[in-house]
Amino acid sequence: MMEIPCTKREMDLFERVAESARQIGVPAYLIGGFVRDKLLDRPTKDMDIVCVGDGIALAHQVARLLDPSLKVNFFKTYGTAQIKFDDTEIEFVGARRESYRDHSRNPEVEPGTLEDDQLRRDFTINALAISLNEADYGKLIDPFNGLKDLEDKLIRTPLEPGQTFSDDPLRMMRAIRFASQLNFTILPETFQAIVDNASRIKIISQERITDELNKIMLSAKPSVGLDLLYKSGILKIIFPQMVDLVGVEMLEGKGHKDNFYHTLQVIDNISRHTRDLWLRWAALLHDIGKPATKRFEAGHGWTFHGHDAVGGKMVPRIFTRLKLPLNEKMRLVKKLVELHLRPISLTKENITDSAIRRLLFDAGEDLEALMMLCEADITSKNRAKVRRYLENFELVRERLKEVEESDRIRNWQPPVTGELIMETFGLKPGKLVGDLKSAIREAILDGEITNNYDAAYAFMLKKAAELNLTPVK
Repeated sequence: MMEIPCTKREMDLFERVAESARQIGVPAYLIGGFVRDKLLDRPTKDMDIVCVGDGIALAHQVARLLDPSLKVNFFKTYGTAQIKFDDTEIEFVGARRESYRDHSRNPEVEPGTLEDDQLRRDFTINALAISLNEADYGKLIDPFNGLKDLEDKLIRTPLEPGQTFSDDPLRMMRAIRFASQLNFTILPETFQAIVDNASRIKIISQERITDELNKIMLSAKPSVGLDLLYKSGILKIIFPQMVDLVGVEMLEGKGHKDNFYHTLQVIDNISRHTRDLWLRWAALLHDIGKPATKRFEAGHGWTFHGHDAVGGKMVPRIFTRLKLPLNEKMRLVKKLVELHLRPISLTKENITDSAIRRLLFDAGEDLEALMMLCEADITSKNRAKVRRYLENFELVRERLKEVEESDRIRNWQPPVTGELIMETFGLKPGKLVGDLKSAIREAILDGEITNNYDAAYAFMLKKAAELNLTPVK
C-alpha cells in the first residue's frame, strides 16, 4: 500500500519503475521533493528515483518499458539520467556516499546504500523515501523523522548543520527558499549554522545563487525569504545594495521609514496580484536609489530627491552582477523604477492633460504594470490613508482612460515619420530631423496640436519655416 496520496497514472508509473528495477536486479526508491510535496498536497511533476546500483541502466530499462522511442538523457560522469514521460520528468541516480573539500561544493562520490544516500540529503523533509521493491512496496522510509518535521513545519538537516552547510553552502539558500515557499520555520540551531557559514556562499557560482534568489522571489510571500537572507548575513554578500536600505536615521526629531522593510512589504503587496517575476523585481528595486540620494533638509526632514532616476541607472548594473537577463525584462524593470513616482504626482489637483499624455506616452503598454507597482507601494498602517491613496489612484486611472480615448497616445507612433521629414526637405539623417520629430511629439503631448497626420504635417511645415527650411520641389 502506497503511503503517499497518488493518482492512478502515478501509481502505474511507479509500478513500471518497480518492474524495471526487478528486471535488472536493483532495489529502487522514490525519494526527495516528490514525496515531500505529495505529503504536503502540493502540485509536483518531478520524480527522483534512487537505486542501489546503476541509475543510468535503470533509466534505460524504464524507458524501454514505457515507450521504446523515449529519449534518455544521461550524464555518465555523475551517474544520473533523466527521461520525460508525458508531462512528468523522472530523474534516476545510483545511491551514493559523498565527501567534500573546503574549497568546492563538488563532492567526491562513491557508490553507497540507501542510508548513505538519505544521509547526504540537505534536509530531513527531503530525505523521505518510498520503497518500490516487492518485499515492502509503498513503505515510507523515514530515518530522520522528516514526516514529523513536515507536520511541525520545520526545516532541519539530517547531519550536524554546520557540516551540511560547509560541505555545500548552496544548501543555506535552499533552506531559506524552502522556508519562504512552504512557510516553514528553520530550526534555531540550523539557522545559527547558516549565520556561522554565511561567508561560504562565496564559493557558489552566481548563476546558482540567482536561481535560488528567483525562487524566493516567486514565493507567495517573498519577504519571508528575503528577511532570512538579511538576518543570516547572506544578503550582505550577494546583494549589498539591498542591505544599504536597512535602518532609520533620526535628526532633529525627524526620521524616515526603514526602506528595506518597506520594500519587503511592497514586494509582498505586488505578489498578491501577479506571479510575474519581473514585476516582483521592479518592486524589489523601486527604492534602490534612496541610499544614494538621502539628504536632510533643516526644518523639513529627510528627502530622497531623484531616487527614481538614480535607481533606474542602477538596474542594469545590478542585473549584470546578478547575471539576470540584460534584455527586455531588464528594460521593463528599469522603466518601472524610473516611472514609479509619476502616477503619485498625478493624484494632486489641477493636473494638466499634458502630464497625463506624457505618462501615457512614457509608460506605453506597461501602464497597468506601473499602476500595479504604485498601488503596491502604499504600505501605510493607517487604513484611512491607504483608502484615500487607492481612491486617488482610481481617479488617475479614469483620467488616463479618458485622455487615451481622446488622444490615442499610448503606444504612440508619430503621424509624421523621420523618413517623410527627410523626403519633404531633402535632408539626410541627423540632428535637424530629430529636432523636428521631437518638436512634433512635444506639440502633441502638450495639446498644442491634435494627434493626427494633417495637424502634424501642418505643424512640421510651420516649424521648418522657423528654421529656414523649405520643401523641395
